[in-house]
Amino acid sequence: MAAHPLTVGFDLDMTLIDSRPGIKAAYEALAARTGTYVDADAAITRLGPPLEQEIRRWFPEERVAEISDLYRELYPTHAIAGSLAMPGAREAIDAVHAVGGRAVVVTAKFEPNAKLHLTHLGIAADAVIGSLWAEAKAEALREHGARIYVGDHTGDVRGAQAAGALSVAVATGPCDAAELRAAGARVLLDDLTDFPSWLDRYVADSARYPADGADGDGPTAACA
Repeated sequence: MAAHPLTVGFDLDMTLIDSRPGIKAAYEALAARTGTYVDADAAITRLGPPLEQEIRRWFPEERVAEISDLYRELYPTHAIAGSLAMPGAREAIDAVHAVGGRAVVVTAKFEPNAKLHLTHLGIAADAVIGSLWAEAKAEALREHGARIYVGDHTGDVRGAQAAGALSVAVATGPCDAAELRAAGARVLLDDLTDFPSWLDRYVADSARYPADGADGDGPTAACA
């Protein structure tokens, strides 16, 4: 472990942070600015995919880029202060550091806004990479040598698989435990409060587990 420090990737929305209150406020501000109805309560049940996917529900295709930029402009004022750390989020990052590892955040969120969230909440990630979704997350995970990727969405499971990383899923977002299992999550936790103890077991047993999350005997005990 000392020669090859463990790098763990984390998703952001509904994995490390509960951004629903802030995102709801940002969509309400967007609706007020544009005069276009946006069902903010529905939008926050679909967190995970890129922003443009939600914007297309409310605006014509030719305005998607413009409105997405406007939303990102409004976001720091309306979304940061109202968003919360998920239970166990800080402790999960601390657990990675405690074993000499690095914690990187790989998210579909606009990177500057992702960094604002983490700074505001005091979550000390070693790197933050934004604007990557599902399989595209593998690019950053491979670049940083992540052996584990933790997320709440089936898209996060696919990203881990594409990177050859061990998929650790938390059932705290829009995808339930059955969906995460069906997508191929190798480890399923109720939430991040279970992560430090799981990581301790993983590190203790890593010599006999595939480091890249390949098929084989692995740390697949589920808490859900």
